[in-house]
Amino acid sequence: MKTAIILVNLGTPDEPTPQGVRRYLREFLSDTRVIEIPPFIWQIILNLFVLTTRPKRVAHAYQSVWTDEGSPLLAILKKQASLLQTALASDGKNIPVFPATTYGNPNIKHVMRDLQNQGYDDLVVFSLYPQYSATTTGAVFDKVADYCKRERNMPAIQFTREYHDHPLYIQALVESIQKYWVEHGRADRLLMSFHGIPKPYADKGDPYAEQCRKTAVLVASELGLGTNEWAVSFQSRFGAQEWLKPYTDELLSEWGKQGVSVQVLSPAFSADCLETLEELAVENRDNFMNAGGKSYEYIPALNTDELHIEMMKQIMERYV
Repeated sequence: MKTAIILVNLGTPDEPTPQGVRRYLREFLSDTRVIEIPPFIWQIILNLFVLTTRPKRVAHAYQSVWTDEGSPLLAILKKQASLLQTALASDGKNIPVFPATTYGNPNIKHVMRDLQNQGYDDLVVFSLYPQYSATTTGAVFDKVADYCKRERNMPAIQFTREYHDHPLYIQALVESIQKYWVEHGRADRLLMSFHGIPKPYADKGDPYAEQCRKTAVLVASELGLGTNEWAVSFQSRFGAQEWLKPYTDELLSEWGKQGVSVQVLSPAFSADCLETLEELAVENRDNFMNAGGKSYEYIPALNTDELHIEMMKQIMERYV
């Protein structure tokens, strides 16, 4: 069989404009894995309120992080795919790796169709979400299943689930923090901020929150941090529904009032994107400093870190 690996991340607008963001948000926020409100009700809210107000503000935020290579997330994803392919080849496994996204382009359904047309009949789908959630990894699976349901001659599919406690993932996080400390010094507090999900999703059995906290405990333990030197929080909440707590912005506001210095990273993201480069590194920094904080620094995501790519290679060796 002819094998290919598909490296998947969430997605991005094609362009940092209100029109591009509106197309992206319509697709993303129409997914019932992401929004569990009954579709008939939600589509009214989405089209009358969300898509008429949110795209302009979000487009402005995207413009602040957009690069010559386009969206940071997609540019990094393409580099990760290339580096993983090179790493596998160094071990004699000449297997191509293709980037894909759940929403936007290159959409995973289109990538799968192109690969089948090229004769690839064994596909390994590697979701770059360290912690499993139905809203992320589950959504990838749905896209793959939707494609296969419409294919008379469907390919063989292998699918990764999560790697929240993989030794190399934890080691890569720990070493990235330690390297940052060597270059910039160490702050009073380390905050591990994860992307949030609505609390009812976790109450119904989504293991995401539990896995986030396990990742954080393992990292803090390896760093030898005391109880008062680190914390876990959840960012990027949307709407009036209760989400996982503590909320990143509220916790940082409390710490700012205490006048401490803070360094923040987001282990849930395998690549820097709008939520890390704008929301976490800029917006939350401003809120923290305005509250009286001493200093605030963002520690980048693992991106193309050597150990990060080695971890991907090690995981893929189970499948190829």
